[in-house]
Amino acid sequence: MATSQLTSSTLPVSPSSARTSFVPAIFSALLALSIATYFWLDSRYPALFKKLNAGKAIHISGSLSFDALLPVTPQMPLATRIAYTAVDWAWTNRIGMTFGVFFGAAVLTLLAYIPRRRFASAYANTALGAALGTPLGVCANCVAPIGRSLYQGGASPATMLAAMVSSPMLNVVVLAMAFTLLPLPIALLRLAAPLVLLAMVPLLVRSADGAGNIQSELVCPIEIRPSAAPAVVTRSYAANLARLALATVPWMLLAGFLGALVVELIPAQSIPAQVSVLGILAVALLGTFAPMPIAFDVAFAWILLSRGVPVPYVAVLACTLGAFSVYPFILIGRSLSWRIALRVFAAVAAVGALAGAAATFLA
Repeated sequence: MATSQLTSSTLPVSPSSARTSFVPAIFSALLALSIATYFWLDSRYPALFKKLNAGKAIHISGSLSFDALLPVTPQMPLATRIAYTAVDWAWTNRIGMTFGVFFGAAVLTLLAYIPRRRFASAYANTALGAALGTPLGVCANCVAPIGRSLYQGGASPATMLAAMVSSPMLNVVVLAMAFTLLPLPIALLRLAAPLVLLAMVPLLVRSADGAGNIQSELVCPIEIRPSAAPAVVTRSYAANLARLALATVPWMLLAGFLGALVVELIPAQSIPAQVSVLGILAVALLGTFAPMPIAFDVAFAWILLSRGVPVPYVAVLACTLGAFSVYPFILIGRSLSWRIALRVFAAVAAVGALAGAAATFLA
């Protein structure tokens, strides 16, 4: 599927490896590592460990968020509930969204100085994406700008999609939460879901080469003196940051609104008490669409289970809420193709539905 080198038409401004200094590559790598380290140590992993340590006392404050900047009550008019839920979602995701854009720009800057960005094997590219995405610790929404940057920087579509799946679904702290809070059969299904999706990645993006409808956004000069590297990398990063923010943030806000609209029109109380094939499919579609913060899928599944929601529906949501949403659907559609975006959406929903069906026998 993928080739080991990119053509000049794919990356028209990328420097050749023969003329590229290691100095700007090192500065770019240090920039990306600094952003990631600050996010991981100051925010993400402390927050995840706090949720893990909360155990069964974990609490959520909104339909799409852990935190409620604007509390929502059933007595509010529908329009107010939708607006408040969208604001709460943005508030909960503000740090992760900021990291996704800032780190994505750093990735785009770094890739300009790396001559080889993909392997010949789609499965190797998928493994690379999984290795890159697993430690990121951001939800399916916040990792989407990073995935887009990988693809815009010349990485394989398989790497892009694998990183977007593995970040929210294979994070070790979130998996530990799943095995702590959920019954073992559901926790095992929650672990199996991303592995199945990663195995499907080469098939999902098999027609992606040349399918992108956006030109590369790499910004760097052809020749760089080592002494000028810091200034050049800074300018390139600033340009990439502005372009990435403009291309992703408006769609992120739209996704938050669409998610708020759906969950307020179809609240969790609408989940039927009786299990049916149609019900499993409907819940799978809803779980695949809704944009949730990282670890919300596990916490929400535990709360639903404690309230008596049938196990198959809980399994479906545990396997779909964190894996995908309307926001990565939009970015994949705009970056690769809408056909591939639909394939991924259908694959996540199908895996979730199969998990629900399996849970009827395992529970």
